[in-house]
Amino acid sequence: MSEAVAERFTRWYGSAPEGVWAAPGRVNLIGEHTDYNDGFVMPFALPHTAVAAVSRREDGVLRVHSADIGGDPVTLRVADLAPGTDRSWTAYPAGVVWALREAGHAVTGADVHLSSTVPSGAGLSSSAALEIVVALALNDLYSLGLRGRQLARLCQRAENVYVGAPVGIMDQTASACCRDGHALFLDTRDLSQRQIPFDPAAEGLRLLVVDTRVKHSHSEGEYGRRRAGCEKGAALLGVDALRDVDHARLDEALAELGDEEEVRRLVRHVVTEDRRVERVVALLESGDVRAIGPVLTEGHASLRDDFRVSCPELDLVVDTAVGAGALGARMTGGGFGGAAIVLVEGAAAAPVGDAVRAAFATAALPAPRLFEATPSPGARRLT
Repeated sequence: MSEAVAERFTRWYGSAPEGVWAAPGRVNLIGEHTDYNDGFVMPFALPHTAVAAVSRREDGVLRVHSADIGGDPVTLRVADLAPGTDRSWTAYPAGVVWALREAGHAVTGADVHLSSTVPSGAGLSSSAALEIVVALALNDLYSLGLRGRQLARLCQRAENVYVGAPVGIMDQTASACCRDGHALFLDTRDLSQRQIPFDPAAEGLRLLVVDTRVKHSHSEGEYGRRRAGCEKGAALLGVDALRDVDHARLDEALAELGDEEEVRRLVRHVVTEDRRVERVVALLESGDVRAIGPVLTEGHASLRDDFRVSCPELDLVVDTAVGAGALGARMTGGGFGGAAIVLVEGAAAAPVGDAVRAAFATAALPAPRLFEATPSPGARRLT
């Protein structure tokens, strides 16, 4: 893919790129809607990547082109980049340039050609992959010396402020920092990381991703309302973030919230979800990969009933897969559509997949897209 992207760059811009970079999408194994509550998450990188061919410019011009969207390159002036001025796909790479310059890095322009295999709108962090691949390329080309977690912070700021989507830090960190054959146990408060071995295939298992093809957008109001509700819960409980609510004292905390029923549900999900991440870490470190299945399913019930970010299509995937013999399943990503993950024995992968497809056909729904998720490397330079 890197050669094809480089060749297209040359056709559009008239000279070869200075390099080609890749950054992956991610699947979140467990830990949903905890990242903006200073909690724990556990993503791993997908083999699907955003790839960028990039060269520097010294004239203050940013030109961006996407093979997936088509059209001519979009030309912007870096000095004119400002939050709220761009509502198209170009806001993601432009936002990265803006964030780097706002942080004091002398980025004087670039030519960028992009191509991605990360499914968009599926909750697999296609936007974070796009941001990180541009940030890594500019970091290398301009010798900025930034580490993965620093690039993640800058890209999060680009998406929060420039794009206007109130996302947490998980997606960008996963794309920048994940390792092959591992899941990333990330504390989103201090950004400390532990690489946890996670290789389902080595255990005779497969982790399937089921893209329902139901689209969502994090910048729409439902995500923001839940984030505001979590912040309200923390304020009512007198803590900095819901991360600080002790799981052992959850019932007492919920009682303190009185008749704030919606806030109670949000708090219950976040506190129990943080605990589920810790349980999965312990199980993987003990080598009991199969035992994480029921924890995944438990997490889906919490997202469905307490956080209320599931949808009928996602529930159909989970219920059908578990009923057909999967070890566990849950929605992954922000919700309101997107994808679910399904942990199965290797021999059960085909029958479970067939059962999910049949259930969608019976419900007169568009056929879902299924593929295997293999823990893969994070962002890297290809050439």
